[in-house]
Amino acid sequence: MAWALLLAAGQGNRLASATGGLAKQFLDWKGAPLYWESALVFSRCARVEGLVFVFPEACIDEEHKRVTVLMRDASLGLPWKVVAGGALRQDSVRNGLSVLPDDCEEVLIHDAARPFVSPALVNRILDGLHGETPGERIAACIPGVPVVDTIKVMDGDGKVVATPDRKHLRAVQTPQGFSLAFLRAAHQRAEQEGWVVTDDASLLELCGHAVHVAEGEVGNKKITTPEDLEMLRMAGERIPCVGYGYDVHKYAGGSETKQPARPMRLGGVPIAGSPDVLAHSDGDVLLHALMDALLGCIGAGDIGTFFPDSDPAFDNANSAVLLDTVLEHVHKANVQITHVDLTVIAQVPKVSPYREAIRRNIARLLGLDMGAVNVKATTEEGLGFTGERLGIKAVAVVMGLRNNRDA
Repeated sequence: MAWALLLAAGQGNRLASATGGLAKQFLDWKGAPLYWESALVFSRCARVEGLVFVFPEACIDEEHKRVTVLMRDASLGLPWKVVAGGALRQDSVRNGLSVLPDDCEEVLIHDAARPFVSPALVNRILDGLHGETPGERIAACIPGVPVVDTIKVMDGDGKVVATPDRKHLRAVQTPQGFSLAFLRAAHQRAEQEGWVVTDDASLLELCGHAVHVAEGEVGNKKITTPEDLEMLRMAGERIPCVGYGYDVHKYAGGSETKQPARPMRLGGVPIAGSPDVLAHSDGDVLLHALMDALLGCIGAGDIGTFFPDSDPAFDNANSAVLLDTVLEHVHKANVQITHVDLTVIAQVPKVSPYREAIRRNIARLLGLDMGAVNVKATTEEGLGFTGERLGIKAVAVVMGLRNNRDA
């Protein structure tokens, strides 16, 4: 399991003149502190199972209260912890690592002043922690983007002494991913040796471990200087877009056996005592309809194009993980999802006992407030195959905002 550690304990001295002394991670953006945007992104990633917020010790109580309210209002449903930072960045990381649960195996270290991180990048880093051999653990995987400027190395007198080949250079970003055992050992050795570094990957390098570099994102900027504040202020004209999705699955028990039977899940929530569904993936009819609607919203076809049922790679695939891939395409299309309306159509099971859990989970996966997610259920009055209890279907409508291409 993986947790994300959000570093929000810096002083932000380079921005102090433009923010009235307020540290950048606490700037108000979209009605919440800047660090909250990263928390929402990580919460949308099905493989991230918890969050640790690292704040300056001076405001730890105030921010704990604020996170409590933000978590409650967003209904994220993720476990979370708050811890005080230290004098140096690596001290803050070490403090954060100390509160991770015993079953945590991987950790993502992220600068909370990078609000433009995407779920796609998070998943790419987590993928990079697993080698080609089953069970193989990679010590570290970090995102990097090609350097576009020529870099000069200078001596103490300001004279150029070298010009490295930029094809070998990468500008490193966060989140940086680590196998937790390797990172904890590296921090322990850093304390013993007195090492001081500017990122955790450097500690792994000093310990002799290979650090893998995955493709970063040019848009994953860090808010550092007054000029960077313009990125937060910029907002192009947006116009509405809509997508419609539909999916259906047969129940197990008939003569049709071309696909395996799967325990029923709706919106990622197990539905106890319900009929099994026939499906190539995990058979989550509601998430499948949602993915279809999301793809419709960006004009990208349907889920059969991306996850064909003839591909063994998607055998019993977790639909929440497939949703991450769809959301990557939504992100690339620069579409902001604003509201989803989902309907389950079936004679059985009764959805009402699970409705709020389904809403809560889908809101978390999409990074939306609960009020932006509606889930309802109906029957077809005994008509058709759902009325005969032979299967289940779902429809989804998604509303979003996209850039006005004519603007």
